[in-house]
Amino acid sequence: MIRWRKGEVVRIRREWPGAVELDVAVPEGECRALAYPPLVGRPEPGDEVLLNTTALAMGLGTGGYAMVVAVPNRLPQDPEGPGHLVKARYTPLQATVLGADEQDSPHHERLREADSVDGMPVVVADLHSALPPILCGLYADRPGTRVAYVMQDGGALPAWFSMAAARLREIGWLAGVVTVGQSFGGDVEAVSVHTGLLAARHVLEADVAVVAQGPGNLGTGTRWGFSGVSAGEAVNAAGVLLGRPVAALRVSEGDKRERHYGVSHHSLTAYGRVALSPADVPVPVLPGDFGERVRDQAELLAVRHRLVPVQVDGLHEALRESPVRLSTMGRGLEEDLAYFLASAAAGRLTASLLS
Repeated sequence: MIRWRKGEVVRIRREWPGAVELDVAVPEGECRALAYPPLVGRPEPGDEVLLNTTALAMGLGTGGYAMVVAVPNRLPQDPEGPGHLVKARYTPLQATVLGADEQDSPHHERLREADSVDGMPVVVADLHSALPPILCGLYADRPGTRVAYVMQDGGALPAWFSMAAARLREIGWLAGVVTVGQSFGGDVEAVSVHTGLLAARHVLEADVAVVAQGPGNLGTGTRWGFSGVSAGEAVNAAGVLLGRPVAALRVSEGDKRERHYGVSHHSLTAYGRVALSPADVPVPVLPGDFGERVRDQAELLAVRHRLVPVQVDGLHEALRESPVRLSTMGRGLEEDLAYFLASAAAGRLTASLLS
């Protein structure tokens, strides 16, 4: 259940497009909080705020903020303009957005009968943390590629939560963010992964789309109970729209849990059981016994997909030059190098498909 607190804003720590990080005084002391000004207005020092402190109470790693639900004494103005898509539906913070595919959109006619992404490579990943290393691998071999990020709703719903996506957008590594399903706050809004991919191609004019859930990941330690199942569904969407799916493997040497060591069962389930459309599966060529383990585990996917060995020479250096901090499940580049190399290998393979 939700845990509530009232507090007073002490200071603004930093901000990026769509989000403001705050220190807030609460009865227990001070806590770190996050506000989304497009939803609740921009809190200022001295403002009273209503907080949802569930993430703090649960000790969530990715979402370790109190969330500002309202600034009761200074409500934001009602939005103006078109937009009929409601996202985060029937929650207290449901938001109305203008979907690229709805009738009032200037892109509606372009998307109304759109049925293909024209062979566009679509890189699919389980975790949001794969987005920067995929781009590192892609841009190391093919700079100047126009890439759109299609954000699913399995993790964070607001795209504003991702500092990485904001920075990648700022420096031009992303042509834009498309938020689909219940997620919102992207440069382009769409109803489904399918219309999100069509918007990436025909609205943002992307050469490549990367599909992954927003920051955060829901898992239960069961075969099917994890939000990354949607990666398999994204492969199917890319296939049915005549794209070229690239299924990025989730690989880890730093995570010692058996179900995630080597190729994660998330990848084996999503791509091996859910994905019915064939995909290219980049298999990073890693050294030693661990590399052999990854190759052996990936072979389970060869029944339906095309396994492509990808050399990782030079990718470590490219990852070190990442314009955003690399982190997955609390581990940095050197703590789980295999994870980032596998994601960068997906970017490298995608670059070769554009030649």
